[in-house]
Amino acid sequence: MSDIELIDSHCHLIFENFDKDFEEVVLRWRSIGVKKLLHACCEFSEIPKLKEISNKFDELFYAVGLHPLEAHKWENSSQLILKTAAQEDPRVVAIGELGLDFFKSDNTDKQIEALLPQMNLAFELNLPVIIHCREAANEMIKICNELSKQGKCPKGVLHCWTGTKDEMKQFLDLGFYISFSGIVTFPKAYDIHECAKMVPSDRYLIETDAPFLAPVPHRGKRNEPAFVESVAKSLAHLRASKLKNIAEESSRNAEDLFKFDLIK
Repeated sequence: MSDIELIDSHCHLIFENFDKDFEEVVLRWRSIGVKKLLHACCEFSEIPKLKEISNKFDELFYAVGLHPLEAHKWENSSQLILKTAAQEDPRVVAIGELGLDFFKSDNTDKQIEALLPQMNLAFELNLPVIIHCREAANEMIKICNELSKQGKCPKGVLHCWTGTKDEMKQFLDLGFYISFSGIVTFPKAYDIHECAKMVPSDRYLIETDAPFLAPVPHRGKRNEPAFVESVAKSLAHLRASKLKNIAEESSRNAEDLFKFDLIK
């Protein structure tokens, strides 16, 4: 067993490619010291499965939300669905993943139509948001600035960070955390390396985004929570720190943001 404790702050484990060996996946994350995991939500149909899996594993918490690439599924009743799900289960610690993705889709208006009610709900329920933002930083910053001016911007994290140093600074100024995924281990991810070096020690998280984006040395394989250790090691190298320090800082930040320990 590892003497280092880690938190995988963003993963997806209910996909079919975990069906055959999920118990082994659990044993592996426990063996390397992953003490808590946060399962993100992409669409409403996932919520019952997330509730079921979180009841089976004490270390697993989850979010509820609608991914921007699923924005076409947003309806008038959607906000109530999310509110009910968040309020009926204390293991829901965030709203998301929500956000904007202009890389894979150009339905900007529909994405914003799904985003704003989720941001408002998070603020209403005093829950943080998990933000997916791809090729859409300017628009996301604009929306968050407007909410901030109204005193209604929720706390949250930019998951799977792929932006620039300037974009990171603007999100940090808004109070958000920055989460680094396996991409930070890629040799040519220069901008992300610079962000990892500069981010304040009290404002970053680590994640796998499993089953996607497996880090070096597992690149090209199915990602899994145990591989969050590789992300932590990469940050330790980039920040000229020790793995134990990265584990402690990132875990403390995740606890501060998601308030896992308040759950009874």
